[in-house]
Amino acid sequence: MTRVSRWVNSHRGLFITTLIVLALVLDQALKLYIAYNYEIGECHKILPFFYLCYVENDGMAFGIEWFNKLFLTLFRIGAVGVLIYYITRLLQSAKTRLGYLIAIAMVTAGATGNIIDCLFYGKLFGYAPFFFGKVVDMLYFPLITDSAGECVFFRPVFNIADSCITVAVIVILIWYRKDLEQSLQTKPKHG
Repeated sequence: MTRVSRWVNSHRGLFITTLIVLALVLDQALKLYIAYNYEIGECHKILPFFYLCYVENDGMAFGIEWFNKLFLTLFRIGAVGVLIYYITRLLQSAKTRLGYLIAIAMVTAGATGNIIDCLFYGKLFGYAPFFFGKVVDMLYFPLITDSAGECVFFRPVFNIADSCITVAVIVILIWYRKDLEQSLQTKPKHG
């Protein structure tokens, strides 16, 4: 075991907290850069398959709007509270694998990043009261286009927070499904 991995194992709480904070800082820094430097709808080609665009998302992932905005914001806050409690519980068990902890931390960071937008961006940018802000999206990857240059595959515009959530959930489902199942099992109390 290397010196770094020994340090990470002995300071897992600090390591996980640092990852969450770093993901939040990157997410918010890019969102604020886009919001202050782009007009809504403005796009800039970075690579043939990657653009930075300024889109505001009023709903959930990929612009889905199933619920009232206030309910959605309050639900997200509650979900992050549960995730923080869950991470705290996971950190108390030496059996919890670091990769699983990192994945749960990334879901937490992503959800928190989008909550910040909903809570403060409406007020910050002067278009809505607290709790009613829109989520800033900017990452666009039109991977397959037709002969006219229109995107055929992968139209969603998303942000770093969305990426954290999506990648972490995929990682959990592929590599850590058993960890998730075991951590959620309630053990019967003997008395």
